[in-house]
Amino acid sequence: MALSRYLIAALAAASPVPALAGVAVIGSSSARLCFEAADATARPNPRDLIRCDEALVEPGISHHDYVATWVNRGIVRLRRGLVEESIADFDRAMAIDPNQAEAYLNKGAALIARNDMEGALPLFTVALERRTNRPAIAHFGRAIANETLGNVAAAYHDYRRASELDPDWADPRTELRRFRLVGR
Repeated sequence: MALSRYLIAALAAASPVPALAGVAVIGSSSARLCFEAADATARPNPRDLIRCDEALVEPGISHHDYVATWVNRGIVRLRRGLVEESIADFDRAMAIDPNQAEAYLNKGAALIARNDMEGALPLFTVALERRTNRPAIAHFGRAIANETLGNVAAAYHDYRRASELDPDWADPRTELRRFRLVGR
């Protein structure tokens, strides 16, 4: 479906990381290098995945960094086109810490990449409920899912909210220009 591909491309253009929100890790560990790969604008390379794998078996890794690394490895995998593997990583992060908002946000983006809008839609809502660090992206992703599913009014409201939350981000404003409000 051409519209879906356009919307997925719009979501991907939403940020340097294709609509993904890495979880910050402090220090100079493999977990930090994995975060940097997830947060970078360049396409991740195979070495980035190895760093993420190393972080997951690193002795003494904190609980936060361990969960963050599952999310960040999922982002690296998704950015490399490994959608199913990324979903497994986000699921693992959610199983370890059900309150990890970025895992829900990023799984929603992965499901959009898989064209599973019905699966993606509630994940963006959960990310917002769990206070994602990137609420504008959650609203934008939810808008894409809603619009694709035919929920035009809900999509409009989410595009508008994304634009309000991040007024410097052009993509929500661009999407809003396609809408025409009609009399009630």
